[in-house]
Amino acid sequence: MNGLIKLLIKSLSLTVVLVFVGISLSHAAELQKLTNAKLINNPANDGDSFFVEADGKPLHIRLYFVDCPETSAGSKSDAQRVREQMRYFGLPGVERTIHFGNEAKIFAESILAKPFTIHTAFASALGRSAKGRIYGFITTSDGDDFASLLVKKGFARTYGIGRETPDGVSRAEMIERLRDLEISAILKRVGIWSVCDPDQIAELRSKQRSEDQELKELQGQVKKALSPQSLLDLNTASKEELQSIKGIGPVLAERIIAGRPYRAVDDLLKVKGISTKTLEKIRPYVAAGKE
Repeated sequence: MNGLIKLLIKSLSLTVVLVFVGISLSHAAELQKLTNAKLINNPANDGDSFFVEADGKPLHIRLYFVDCPETSAGSKSDAQRVREQMRYFGLPGVERTIHFGNEAKIFAESILAKPFTIHTAFASALGRSAKGRIYGFITTSDGDDFASLLVKKGFARTYGIGRETPDGVSRAEMIERLRDLEISAILKRVGIWSVCDPDQIAELRSKQRSEDQELKELQGQVKKALSPQSLLDLNTASKEELQSIKGIGPVLAERIIAGRPYRAVDDLLKVKGISTKTLEKIRPYVAAGKE
């Protein structure tokens, strides 16, 4: 047990640092206080994101600082997220992850059954939502910070976007407070942590870090491949090089060469046979000199 505790605390410390580095929002906008808010019954609600009514208007709120397990995995991206959550919490399978996602949802519904207070600057929190979701803090009818309550009860982890709280606690300090609550939940083995597999968590998290690093390297390679140095220069590319781009045949390549010089990629619209749609297909692969 002691070994598990040390491992989880060490891993939690690193995870919190990695997750929050570089993702704090610019918070020039002041938080607005919305009192007497009510939960709206919606199938999209889960433990950390819900539809509410405040000041007579519907809002879709996403909590700052915390992340609960998903309640379903209908898409590929959902499934990947559930797998990542499963590995973080050291759960024995995806089914248990979804189970605790629904447990977090039920807990949220019970706590938010009474009117509550929202603080929000209306910062966008699109995530998997099509539109309209915003970040916010929720204070329960008992005066508790709901995000902190989720972590304390073992239904959420310290993860995601953060900012200064309504009562003036800095983002950095709030992260530390939530981290302490998460460690406490681990020690008490409450909520999700009650079924955490101590023999698997190190291996699961290691596998996730390895995949994250592989993805990061792949993204870097793609970015490098699409850098200006690798793009074809419209003013110097040969006919054969131009034809290597899907959508450009021999005739169109000759017309592009005949239309030189180009000051910008948009100048290709002057070439016969290049429509706006065609241009957008070509654009990722070409440049006009040092534009």
